[in-house]
Amino acid sequence: MKHKIITFGELMLRLSPDNNERFTQAHSYEAVYGGGEANTAVSLANFNVNVSYVTKLPEHTIGQSAVNSLRQYGVGVEHIVRGGEQIGIYFLEKKTSQRPTNVIYNRKGSAFALANVDDFDWDSIFADATWFHFSGITPAISDNMAQITLLACKKAKERGITISCDLNYRSKLWSGEKANKVMSEICKYVDICIANEDDAVGIFGLDASNSDKEKNSYIAEELIKMFPNFKMVASVWRTETSITTFKLQSMIYTEGKAYYSQEFFMNILDYIGAGDAYCAGIIYSLINDFDPQKAVEFSNAASCLKHTVSGDYNLVSVDEVMKLAFAKAGNEVSR
Repeated sequence: MKHKIITFGELMLRLSPDNNERFTQAHSYEAVYGGGEANTAVSLANFNVNVSYVTKLPEHTIGQSAVNSLRQYGVGVEHIVRGGEQIGIYFLEKKTSQRPTNVIYNRKGSAFALANVDDFDWDSIFADATWFHFSGITPAISDNMAQITLLACKKAKERGITISCDLNYRSKLWSGEKANKVMSEICKYVDICIANEDDAVGIFGLDASNSDKEKNSYIAEELIKMFPNFKMVASVWRTETSITTFKLQSMIYTEGKAYYSQEFFMNILDYIGAGDAYCAGIIYSLINDFDPQKAVEFSNAASCLKHTVSGDYNLVSVDEVMKLAFAKAGNEVSR
C-alpha cells in the first residue's frame, strides 16, 4: 500500500542569538524555520515518504522563504494556504551547561493563529491521504485553531485515515485546564498517541509517582483507559547524566505490553525537533509494518540523531538511522 502522510501545524521563524549568547547580549541572530509538524514532515521526506504539510503563511517574501525551506527537502506544499500579514516567530536561547533552554513566542497575530475554518478544504487535503499527524501545540495556538484541528480529525476519521498526535503540552501557550478540555475531545479521534511524562501531567494530571510500575508504562496504560481508541502510546525521554551529557530512551506500549529501546548516551548540539524526529520514526515504522521492538529502536535512533543536527529539521536518512539502531555503526567513519 502506498502511503500519503499529511501533517498540520504552524511553520515559524526561529531566531537564536549567535554563539549561545543571552538575549540581552545579542547583536545578531541565527534564523531557521521550523515547527513541530513541519519538522516531522521534513524527517519523513528525508525517509523518502510521500508527505505534505498544511499551514497558513503570508504571501510576502518571508512567508515564501518558509515554504521554500520545506520544498527543498521534498515536502509537498500544495495545500499551504497563503494570506495574513505575519509569520509566527519564536526566540530561542539554547541550553548551555547549567543554563536551560529559554523560549519566547511571538505568534498571537500570525497568519496561522488568525486562520479560520474556511481556510482549509479538508476533503481536498485528505483526498489521497492515509495518515494525519498533528501535535497538541496546534490547537493551543488559538480557539479557532482548536476548532479547526477537531474538524480535521473528524474529517480524517470519516475517511478511515490513521491519526497520530504528539500531545506536546506547552504551558506558555495554554493552561492545563484548557488543554484538558480541548484535548479530551480531540483525543477521541486519535489512533497513535505520543506523550511523555510532562504532557501527561500537564494535560491530564496523570501522576506516576505513586505507582509501582515504570512511569512511562503506567502513563500509557492510564491514557489507554481514558481513550480506548488509542492503539498505541509511544514516549521518548532524556535523562541528564552530567552537565553536558544525556541518556535517551523510548517506549512503545501496544496490546497490553511495553517495549523499550536501547539507551543512547549523547552530547547534544541542538535539542529542538528531537521529539518531532521521534514522531517521524514512529510513523515510518508503522507504515512499513515494523514490529513494536523494531519500531521503538528505529524511532529512538532517529531522535538521537536529531540531537546532532543544528536547526529544527532532522536531516538524516533511513540508512543512517538503521545503522545506529541495529548495526551499532554510529561512530564509524563512512568511507
